[in-house]
Amino acid sequence: MRKDYKRYTITSALPYANGPLHIGHIAGAYLPADIYVRYLRSKQKDVLYVCGSDEHGAAITIKAKKESTTPQAIIDKYHELNKSTFEKFGISFDIYHRTSAKIHHETSQGFFTNLYEKGEFEEIESEQFYDEEYKQFLADRYVTGTCPKCGHDSAYGDQCEKCGSSLSPTDLINPVSTLSGKTPVLKTTKHWFLPLDKYQPWLEEWLIEGKKGEWKSNVYGQCSSWLKEGLQPRAMTRDLDWGVDVPLKEAVGKKLYVWLDAPIGYISATKQWAIDNGKNWEDYWKKHDNEEDDACLIHFIGKDNIVFHCIIFPSILHAHGGYILPENVPANEFLNLEGEKLSTSRNWAVWLDKYLEDFPGKEDVLRYVLCATAPETKDNDFTWKDYQTRNNSELVAILGNFVNRAVVLTHKFFEGKVPQAGALEAIDTQTLEELKQFPDKIAESIEKFRFREALSYVMDLARLGNKYLADTEPWKVIKTDQERTATILNIGLQIAASLSIVAAPFLPRTSEKLGKLLNVDVSDWDNAGSDTLLVAENAINEATLLFDKIEDEEIQKQIDKLKKPVTVEAKEVTPQKEEIAFDDFLKMDIRVGTILEAEAVPKSNKLLKFLVDTGMDKRTILSGIAKHYSPEEMIGKQVTILANLAPRKIMGVESQGMILMAENKDGSLKLLQPNDLADNGAMVS
Repeated sequence: MRKDYKRYTITSALPYANGPLHIGHIAGAYLPADIYVRYLRSKQKDVLYVCGSDEHGAAITIKAKKESTTPQAIIDKYHELNKSTFEKFGISFDIYHRTSAKIHHETSQGFFTNLYEKGEFEEIESEQFYDEEYKQFLADRYVTGTCPKCGHDSAYGDQCEKCGSSLSPTDLINPVSTLSGKTPVLKTTKHWFLPLDKYQPWLEEWLIEGKKGEWKSNVYGQCSSWLKEGLQPRAMTRDLDWGVDVPLKEAVGKKLYVWLDAPIGYISATKQWAIDNGKNWEDYWKKHDNEEDDACLIHFIGKDNIVFHCIIFPSILHAHGGYILPENVPANEFLNLEGEKLSTSRNWAVWLDKYLEDFPGKEDVLRYVLCATAPETKDNDFTWKDYQTRNNSELVAILGNFVNRAVVLTHKFFEGKVPQAGALEAIDTQTLEELKQFPDKIAESIEKFRFREALSYVMDLARLGNKYLADTEPWKVIKTDQERTATILNIGLQIAASLSIVAAPFLPRTSEKLGKLLNVDVSDWDNAGSDTLLVAENAINEATLLFDKIEDEEIQKQIDKLKKPVTVEAKEVTPQKEEIAFDDFLKMDIRVGTILEAEAVPKSNKLLKFLVDTGMDKRTILSGIAKHYSPEEMIGKQVTILANLAPRKIMGVESQGMILMAENKDGSLKLLQPNDLADNGAMVS
């Protein structure tokens, strides 16, 4: 990558506005980008960081159906929630836009019209899946089935999230409609296809030859694999009732494919930002007569979005003409949680908005841990115990301890004023030489998108400061040599001042706090490493703790949230029914089970659909309790089930048992649960 661009356009993947953010999202596409952007700003670069809500596509309409509401209500709810969550966490977007905005619809339609008028699209009539019960063609995410490449049984019609393969719905084995739960039929429809096969020679030259050795191995490897298999035309329109209208008279009722309009959201967001700030949006996206005037475009994404940002979107920009292409796409792999894959349906996640409520003022702690464990080239794991250890043993014991010692000793021995450095000894010269090298080492790692490595160097700088104070022992030297003590503490404070600058991209709130403590400007990277950042006799402020210890009890609460322990509820029983024989009772197989997944049943205001671990198997059970319990609060609960009830279809879904409830006098329902945790499959007798 060239080092000296006039402008930088940085994007993070647009999150679907159909649910809250969790730590997997942050570790993948947002924290790495924010670190990079904050670094560029500290280098005084002209940088634009854009993002926003992806508010179209099947994911939105599926969520709306599950919650028995409208797509508009869904996107309004989650756009505001996620925007405020990003702000509270400290992701420093220049604009957080939304694809439902008029300017985005117009920009996306303009792209489609440009390609259409150039004859780039192929009009193809093809057979696509159709749900006869709902009288609707099924877009990619409305079809699930078994991945033909890895055998994963919950692949989507456009992609397998387990192996990352790009798919078409008709590729799936045993396809099922997510609307009715039935096998869809094939029906003819017309769509406009982007001929990716036509662009393959250009992609091989631009990407395979041009990016080898520059892009991360996991990204380059995926791209090489797709191109080796050979690209096929891909439909850029869909039969949907939600999204951006296809701007053709003969395409009434059809919408743009979400992966055509979503990346264009980066451009429409830039247009809106330019309007709001009196800028020229083309400076950040268009090619100039002099290539040196072009901006550098970098996409930060998760690995499930690689094909769209490295092949499809560049092909669209290339076909349109006049746009810069991504210089790099540093995609991360997936972050797991406590050894298991993150799952929103099972509530196996650390939700960012809930973290901010539970750990106020500890935004930088999570930033530190997520960066230190970032899945940069392979999947990695987040655990609460590791979170606690990194906070207590690294942030508190190393970084915080060093700064606190240097500041406290300065106030104790020199009335809170930076002491004057005197004659240097060998240990001083060596330490200052090492200090000078850190900013360049950290910068080089950041520019190569090795953020874990860069963060380790930041912590090594704090270790250098700790070691220097431990080796020189100013608390002992002060008894015999005040001038020598002054030199030691001057150097210690200079290290702390540089630390406040190089830590800023990673720990912005901590950096700001440290900068105020030392009265130093933390915004200019080029000042870091200097031994004259702090002027002798200038006052520094009283020491305040940068971090505090996190106790076992706080961590256990978070672990217990994942386990969702059962609570005992008071129950009222209904009047006794007609007497039965003991043999009739023995026929009933009542067992304890745990609810693994829960969701609303579309078009029903009563039914919830559960996946229950019975100890014998994992089965689907429907229950008419939607007015009494939400899907979210049911996940993880232990329940009693009638296991040998004959299966029956309800709303197109086969229910394989019955969850036992108690009905109160007011008609409310209460779960029948064991008082204490029991083994799944334990029989009630």
